[in-house]
Amino acid sequence: MALNSRGVAFHQRREFLRRGAALSMAGVATPWALNLAATGEAAAATSVGDYKALVCVFLYGGNDYGNTLVPCDDANYAAYQAIRTGIVLPRETLLPLAPSVALPSGRQMAFAPEWSGLKELFDAGRMGVLLNVGTLMQPTTRAQYNMRSVPLPPKLFSHNDQQSVWQSSLPEGATSGWGGRLGDLFLSSNARTTFTCINVSGNAVFMSGQTAVQYQVGSGGAVALSAAKSPVYGSPACAEALRVVTMATGTHLFESELATMMTRAFEAESQLSTALAGAAPLTTAFDAANPLAMQLKMVARMISVRSALGARRQVFFVSLGGFDLHDFLPQQHPGLLAKVSSAVKSFHDATVELGVANSVTSFTASDFGRTLSSNGDGSDHGWGSHHIVVGGAVKGGRFHGILPATAVNGPDDVGQGRLLPTTSVDQFGAALATWFGVPATDLPLVFPNIGHFDANALSLFA
Repeated sequence: MALNSRGVAFHQRREFLRRGAALSMAGVATPWALNLAATGEAAAATSVGDYKALVCVFLYGGNDYGNTLVPCDDANYAAYQAIRTGIVLPRETLLPLAPSVALPSGRQMAFAPEWSGLKELFDAGRMGVLLNVGTLMQPTTRAQYNMRSVPLPPKLFSHNDQQSVWQSSLPEGATSGWGGRLGDLFLSSNARTTFTCINVSGNAVFMSGQTAVQYQVGSGGAVALSAAKSPVYGSPACAEALRVVTMATGTHLFESELATMMTRAFEAESQLSTALAGAAPLTTAFDAANPLAMQLKMVARMISVRSALGARRQVFFVSLGGFDLHDFLPQQHPGLLAKVSSAVKSFHDATVELGVANSVTSFTASDFGRTLSSNGDGSDHGWGSHHIVVGGAVKGGRFHGILPATAVNGPDDVGQGRLLPTTSVDQFGAALATWFGVPATDLPLVFPNIGHFDANALSLFA
């Protein structure tokens, strides 16, 4: 087996991921037998000696980009005001940005007033804004879109489908996401592979790998198997029966795999609970009434015990819902933005407290953007959107990508202000993955469409 200079078994890793990715891209669910067999294949990875973490903050429902990042120069604010009838943010409430690299044509942009905490990070050079990113199969012009002459993401403007493409680069039904596939490449760098891909908000394809299994925790810590902690139907025998399962010694594949899974669950819960119990409490304040803040606090706590968990590379997933605002956008969107700003700002402050700000990068993602045009009281499903990337290693205080025109049916949209993305999710992910330590030759293992794009188009990190 060919090894690299660090003794990494690249051939074995590539072959396993190639087989799984080929099945997924063919539109076939990876057979369960193959997933089970993965536990018997070594998850070779790039050998690393430092610590890095990526944190995906997913905004379910499709965040309204038009009232998040707002034009504030005279000409473009006037255009914005005319287009967004009924949902316009007053100009005097906006938070103007002074990027380190000026935008072209004298254009000026501002954050919504609820993003004061994130403006602090932008001004401090700890946060960058990524412009007009979205799902693409290959670079696409407006003419190509109108003629349907190039492959397009499946079922554009559909929540479930675009969530899947954002999180996996594959259609709905995909069995792995690019967060999990990143985890696949680094499993052997972690002493306990269970703590490689961690989901604090339930379940998401983003966190599933071909070999990496997403470990789900709650905002309060490890989630115990309740039947093992307390009697079921008043019978302590049930709890004991669950533990007996972990001692199965049969040769049947399903029996063996069930025993492996149960053992992993018991051990992970014990290891994480013990590590967190011995950790010093964070002094950074998190809003206990903000569910996103509490998820990110849990991420910070897990990062604080990374050494006890034997972790050198970790991918985390947190989320906030409620962004599908066809109605009541002026009433509900500000509160959602306030939650994002407070939570992400507190999380970054916690990484500073822990001394790992340069080693942790968080970023937002969402189903899609929304229409720039108003439907009277909200906005409708769109395509491209603006996102943020936060961390000590980020080239902050600047915009990355191409700022679209403030226009409906202009050069940058496909109708109603639905932005045609000028940066693909794969390019965004490739920039994050490269910082994470993935070599250029392995990017196609994580992003199956990256060969159609310039993988070096974004310079997000110093």
